[in-house]
Amino acid sequence: MVPENIDLVPPSRSVVEQASVPDPEALGERAGQDPLAFWAAEAAELEWSEPWEQVLDDSAAPFFTWFPGGRTNIVRNAVDRHLAGPRKNKLALIWVSEDGKETRTYSFHALNRQVTQMANVLKAMGVGKGDIVTIYLPRIPEIWFAMLACAKIGAVHSVVFGGYSADALRDRIDASESKLVITADGSWINGSVFPMKDVIDEAIRFSPTVENLVVVRRTGSEVTMDPLRDHWYGDLTSLPIAKGPCPTEPMAAEDPLFLLYTSGSTGQPKAIVHAHGGYQVGTYATTKYVFDIRDEDRYWCTADPGWVTGHSYGLYGPLLNGATSFMFEGGPTFPYPNRWWSLIEYYGISIFYTAPTAIRSLMRFGKAWPNRHDLSSLRLLGSVGEPINPEAWHWFHEVIGGGECPIMDTWWQTETGMFQICPQPVMPLKPGSAGRPFYGQEVAVLDEQGNEVPTGAEGMLVLKHPWPAMFRGLYHDDQRYIDTYWSKYPGYYLTGDSARIDEDGYVWIVGRADDVIKVSGHRIGTAEVEAAMDSHPDVVEAAVVGLPHEVKGQSIHAYAVLRPGANGSQELAEAIRLHVAQHLSPIAKPDGIDFVESLPKTRSGKIMRRVLKAQALGEDVGDLSTMDTEA
Repeated sequence: MVPENIDLVPPSRSVVEQASVPDPEALGERAGQDPLAFWAAEAAELEWSEPWEQVLDDSAAPFFTWFPGGRTNIVRNAVDRHLAGPRKNKLALIWVSEDGKETRTYSFHALNRQVTQMANVLKAMGVGKGDIVTIYLPRIPEIWFAMLACAKIGAVHSVVFGGYSADALRDRIDASESKLVITADGSWINGSVFPMKDVIDEAIRFSPTVENLVVVRRTGSEVTMDPLRDHWYGDLTSLPIAKGPCPTEPMAAEDPLFLLYTSGSTGQPKAIVHAHGGYQVGTYATTKYVFDIRDEDRYWCTADPGWVTGHSYGLYGPLLNGATSFMFEGGPTFPYPNRWWSLIEYYGISIFYTAPTAIRSLMRFGKAWPNRHDLSSLRLLGSVGEPINPEAWHWFHEVIGGGECPIMDTWWQTETGMFQICPQPVMPLKPGSAGRPFYGQEVAVLDEQGNEVPTGAEGMLVLKHPWPAMFRGLYHDDQRYIDTYWSKYPGYYLTGDSARIDEDGYVWIVGRADDVIKVSGHRIGTAEVEAAMDSHPDVVEAAVVGLPHEVKGQSIHAYAVLRPGANGSQELAEAIRLHVAQHLSPIAKPDGIDFVESLPKTRSGKIMRRVLKAQALGEDVGDLSTMDTEA
């Protein structure tokens, strides 16, 4: 059931008095009565080189087409249209290095210059409309330049999180058939250098498609440069090829903008495809309404650009609204646990959007660290990536927000591209709930037979209507798109999350219902971790489950069947953990490994992870009638 005795937190007087949408209920009612009219009005606030013929074409559902006939480019609206007005010299980006010794700022005019320069470089290297460029960069301004440059010329960017290993990176580069990769010599992580160039070299050593590697000099590390393939970005920008204007390519609304890989319940990551037209409308509108963006705001989304939050609400959403964004290269606790709070104070951050994992990790250091700083510039707080527990919600609200800043606890996915369930600044808030569906959206909670469950009961969360920023499918895999998202409940989008809806219409996300584990807000497929473990020479078979964790939300717990003669020691467990880090990612390392004689399976051979999870939690293992007792 929905937690009892949840306190309803009303908005502060200052929030109500200053809100640009004082009555979200009325707007929500109008949007609910005619969602397409709502989305048409939002799209009309952006620039189009050719108008759309209709808002939505659902004749080929579940392959929906938004704004067919329209032509635009997300860069036209995120950068170009700000150059002709008063925002030309407004700051678009403030960047600070991990050690705080470097600061770079870019007005919209300067941002355009940098994006144009990189776009010219990409075009000179043969990158054109529809080509896929893999970006593997740290949190530095060049990752923005690269993403926007790709979009500007009609190329498709595929950003890979900078913490992935060579194996995981190779899979994503090969699957996307990238012809060019952009990386750095290294990245700074807690005062040490992570060798990004070495990782890339290993990943593309036998690549059949990569023709050029562009390397940004960040750490000054010595790296090996292939004279036929590798190019220093700084050298390229000094050449005539980087000079001069570069027009923004008009794109059909449905032309692809980016690929982003996300874990699934099978071993192969899914390449989510997003398009220019609908994605820009959805991220523009949700950023505008949920964060109540104003020209004077300084907005900080702490997400890495390698994840969808860094795309939608780190880069595109704020720029589409003409906001000033802040980017910090480092993490929240290096060198001290007040790192974020000192930056908020110094740079006057007014909107701060982060993950529950970060909040919980900072809670452990107590109130003294944030209390050393004046955080009164904050106006709104945001939470993303996983459900936030009420204790962390209250700490965030009271200690960081001074009891005045509403928390926009947002639920959405890589696939949705934009918020689906979220509060509005003037709504009363329920700590731990994601709020209500965004304007024009409608959700339901269903049982296995597809019936809506009673109020407060748990079931599968589905979305009832298509939305502009929805993904356009899976790259080169239409059938998997249908099977994964649309086949279980025909006509409804299956989110893969379980949820409850209370009597006030507030949605409570329970967690993933499939074989995906959320560690610190990062989606990690059990099959990917198991495949990495299976590649260790001493492991015959492996299974992993997600267990509750007070800081990370979920932790990965693994079970391994060893080859005959192998000793299930602590040393071997640590070796397997390091093996997973090297072959997948450090964030995918199991917290614990149990060595077992066999794994529980169904008669068809499927591992019964629910049994392993129940055993680990000391719970009833439930129905075992389908279990193969001879396995």
